[in-house]
Amino acid sequence: MVGFDLDMTLIDTVPGFREVLRALSGELGVELPIEELTAKLGPPLDLMLQPHLAEDAIAPAVDRFRALYPDHAIGSVAAMAGAHEAIAAVRRHGGRVVVVTGKYTPNAQLHVDHLALDVDHLEGKVWGIGKADVLRREGVSVYVGDHVHDVEGALAAEALSVSVLTGGCTRAELYDAGTHVVLDDLGEFPAWLDRHLAGQRTPHE
Repeated sequence: MVGFDLDMTLIDTVPGFREVLRALSGELGVELPIEELTAKLGPPLDLMLQPHLAEDAIAPAVDRFRALYPDHAIGSVAAMAGAHEAIAAVRRHGGRVVVVTGKYTPNAQLHVDHLALDVDHLEGKVWGIGKADVLRREGVSVYVGDHVHDVEGALAAEALSVSVLTGGCTRAELYDAGTHVVLDDLGEFPAWLDRHLAGQRTPHE
């Protein structure tokens, strides 16, 4: 079983996220730092909005963001280069694919359906170390993500952490967090998986 994060790992969420934030900002009459907020996607939306909204305004803003999301963020979001091929590589080895993401589950499912991502199970609204329970329950042995918090979740589940540089985290940040492998993008994943399953480990594994 191989697990994948969704945002900035399997899909390039930035265009859609940006459009939803613009719509939300207009409705709230608050100038949100959209470029800053989309520079390193990963943390839950309530934490991202915390510095910019009053405490009692955060939960309603999150609810409204989720409601706006389908109309503003599905059509504009593409799969990352190599995403379908990475999933296909798992299939070739007889593996199953689970997506574990912090994204609101119904909106995550819309992306999976729209982009025809061939996954066996999708689990949303889990982040960081919280992903470990799902990874363990689903028997995930390799978890692929782009953020240091994805690394935390993989390590807490005693899964092999594979990181890609398509999110906002640097190679150094990911290795410092404890990831076992860093790939430039998912285009490198099929060859890495072949080597890994053949027992040819990289220096960091």
